[in-house]
Amino acid sequence: MIMKGTNITIKVDAELAREARVLAARRGTSLSRLVAEQLAMLVGGDQAYGAAKWRALRRLNHGYDLGWERSASRDELHEREDLR
Repeated sequence: MIMKGTNITIKVDAELAREARVLAARRGTSLSRLVAEQLAMLVGGDQAYGAAKWRALRRLNHGYDLGWERSASRDELHEREDLR
């Protein structure tokens, strides 16, 4: 797959850069592709979270009928007409 991309510049610790190059080599890919794939996963996860949050809030605004009925008030429960 040919990917048309935009170059970016990042600054990382030298040891982290060395370890990342080793990791990319072990995976048979370039450091650039490794970083691009991780960024894509990060952004995709964030977008999926945002979409799920929006759906959940929409469901909450709509509400669910749980069959709940209002119980008697304290006064109704303690009403003693026959004792008065």
